[in-house]
Amino acid sequence: MKKHQPKALLALLALSAALPVAHSQSPAPNATLPAPVAQVLNAQHVPTSALSVVVRDINSGETVLDLNGAAARSPASTIKVVTTYAALDNLGPNYVWTTQALGTGPVVDGHLKGDLILKGGGDPFMTDERWEHFARQLRLRGVTHIDGDIVIDNSIFEAQNSDPDDFDGKGYKPYNVLPDALLVNLQTADFHFVPEHGRIRIVMDPAPDNFKVINKVTTLQSACRAGAHGLRFENESANEVTISGQLSINCTDVVLRRAIMRAPDFAYGTFIGHFRALGGSFNGHMKISPTPPDAYLLTSMESLTLGEIIRLINKYSNNPMARGLLLTLGAEHGEVPGSVQKGGNAVSEWMTRRAINCPGLILDNGSGLSRLARISAECMTEIIQSASKNRYFPEFAASLPLGGEDGTLRHRFKETKGEARIRMKTGHLKDVAALTGWVITTGGRNLAVTVFVNHPGAEYGPGDEIINSVVHWVMER
Repeated sequence: MKKHQPKALLALLALSAALPVAHSQSPAPNATLPAPVAQVLNAQHVPTSALSVVVRDINSGETVLDLNGAAARSPASTIKVVTTYAALDNLGPNYVWTTQALGTGPVVDGHLKGDLILKGGGDPFMTDERWEHFARQLRLRGVTHIDGDIVIDNSIFEAQNSDPDDFDGKGYKPYNVLPDALLVNLQTADFHFVPEHGRIRIVMDPAPDNFKVINKVTTLQSACRAGAHGLRFENESANEVTISGQLSINCTDVVLRRAIMRAPDFAYGTFIGHFRALGGSFNGHMKISPTPPDAYLLTSMESLTLGEIIRLINKYSNNPMARGLLLTLGAEHGEVPGSVQKGGNAVSEWMTRRAINCPGLILDNGSGLSRLARISAECMTEIIQSASKNRYFPEFAASLPLGGEDGTLRHRFKETKGEARIRMKTGHLKDVAALTGWVITTGGRNLAVTVFVNHPGAEYGPGDEIINSVVHWVMER
């Protein structure tokens, strides 16, 4: 199995969202805010009541700073720390998801005399490259033609009844993709706009066989200024989109990434495209149904390990992958199908076993893309402490972004680059900025740090300025 992940696909892992937050009443401060932090707080016109900070020594357990630590706040994507740590501790770093191809009839002279079933196992990172390899495996098993239909079985996860547009009206954004047991390429395609012989050619990658692009883009002879801003996606449906607008013939490397179709349609269309490109043929239709009991295995493919998956989730703050991971916890904890409720129950019971006290926790979908999710800085810091003493600490710590080096922290704390002094998960939503993880101080202390800022406009910069001042103060302890 190939471990290489295409750079373009890694780029789409960096997901964020805009979220209006209902601000809870915070208790009075129970600690004196350090002067450098108070100065930044005042400069950003943010009240102390909007800030929660907890700093704790990992080795001694000493609380260095606790400001509004018990207040339940919107954590944004830092809640992924809870989901990924719970999954790692419950399932282990070598846990894998399995995708299967099954048949309902024999293979005779290359013909599958029955339906082909594509059974999703919940693989959070089935890239198009790996999906093509899966189709190739079927061809190598001698299947050249499918006489029946192709059946998509995504039944191990509960059907998502929400609409991708529900959150913010931008269902085409990759961060709004809903989890699915057969989620291929994060249900996302790149639209490349290529100037060619006086016109604009549109190239999709990947290009599902069941999706049609109607190109109504006209050209301009001017210099490239507006770029992709002159393009519009219109009349989108499950299997078609019209792209219109104007683009300068001098614009190059214009790429727009969008979530398209439904997960089953996307999986079906891309699979058929690969199967036909490999010399296979198929004339039937797509169905969505559980696997019949008499189906037999033709081929299967394992996912990346959970240890690798949580690295992608936390480094790039990937929402669909985190949501799928919570459903996996639910499926493993109880009966299939996995659901948000079952996943939440699994996390709650795990916290009880680990003696993690977390009053006020609302995990919701496990990704932080939520108007409901809440957790206190005190609880989040307790989780970081627990992870520090866990048998899988190295795997979990390696999943968090490194200050100044990679993931969502690659442009922050650059002064620490190469020293691995900061390993922290970021979070940004409308009116929310957050950070949690580990800081190694100049004096060599290992400190767990959690900072939440819930205040109008916090996500646009003021929140990060405040958080950065806390981290810099911590580093000098």
